[in-house]
Amino acid sequence: MKTLVIVTHPNIEASQWNKTWVAELKKYEDITIHELYEAYPDENIDVAREQQLLESHDRVIFQYPLYWYNTPPLLKKWFDTVLLYGWAYGPEGTKMTGKQFGVAISTYGTEASYQPSGFNRFTLEEILRPIEATAHFISAAYLPHFSLNDTSNVTEERLAQSAKDYIHHLQTVQPAAVTV
Repeated sequence: MKTLVIVTHPNIEASQWNKTWVAELKKYEDITIHELYEAYPDENIDVAREQQLLESHDRVIFQYPLYWYNTPPLLKKWFDTVLLYGWAYGPEGTKMTGKQFGVAISTYGTEASYQPSGFNRFTLEEILRPIEATAHFISAAYLPHFSLNDTSNVTEERLAQSAKDYIHHLQTVQPAAVTV
């Protein structure tokens, strides 16, 4: 399965965990890494290029740090400009049908803080619902997310293990069951 990992971090050099994850991803031939802020420092997204990348991969993983309970701004712009009517959705919009969408996310908060009784009041599953809804809207399957929490307290050992766990996740994750 060909996997496209869309890395969206405005300053990846300052992100030890995202750099480590990318370095680990580069070891695998079936994984394409696409760094949005590197590709589009002016934020002028090449829609045709992005759509071609999506069409040539079976699975798309959005890797980013949680920003104010959302995606970084360039990724939001990417969704708005790339997933177009007549291409990703609508009567003729079938290009994403059957693809798999997932998220690999890093958070400053602890795992416990992303619980109904925790500081953030919501689980990561709840916070990531817009990505899940987008996948559903364009007829893609949604994958359970991968996360690294409490990034300000990550040890070298935990960081190295998270990179291995991330690869294992990508190699084994299956779409979430849809309940009606």
